[in-house]
Amino acid sequence: MAPVTIKRIYKKDYEGFVLPIEYTTDRYYDVTLTSSDKGWSATFEKKFFDSPVTHTPEEYDYPDKLFQPHWKGAFAYGAFDGERLIGAIELYAEKWANRIRITELWIEEKYRKRGIGKQLMDKAKSRAKQRGARMLILETQSCNINAIGFYLHEGFDLVGFLSCDYSDTDLERKEVRMEMGWFNK
Repeated sequence: MAPVTIKRIYKKDYEGFVLPIEYTTDRYYDVTLTSSDKGWSATFEKKFFDSPVTHTPEEYDYPDKLFQPHWKGAFAYGAFDGERLIGAIELYAEKWANRIRITELWIEEKYRKRGIGKQLMDKAKSRAKQRGARMLILETQSCNINAIGFYLHEGFDLVGFLSCDYSDTDLERKEVRMEMGWFNK
């Protein structure tokens, strides 16, 4: 097997490329929201599903794609095994907040746990430093335990969440949107 190479990829070549993001998990962060006359609190407690849950691109109306029109000016890096794209990270400069959003991060399953995600994340961190962005930010789901573990290992932390972003029943479905951030210090 040839070594994996990381290089910049361009809109003209990859616009609309559907990322086959799929994962199976047996755990999730159970998000509990509590309100009182003193205010609000939220807790994230790691728990096990009764049986493993798999999320596939087919279950969503809008699959993950590279260079979507609403990310004007996005830039991306790809991981290649020879000429075949086996991973990608897409970045979007949120100028109004002086941060860079990671809009997509995908590694083909058989290439995971080989350091490719770290190489792509290092490109994102380097880009944030070059641009003087104060942080990298990304979205993940409370049930995507492996991704959350990777982000924590890469120095990200929980910076926010939305309890009803994907549907009105995100809390019950154990799929709460989590915003994680890496501060460029």
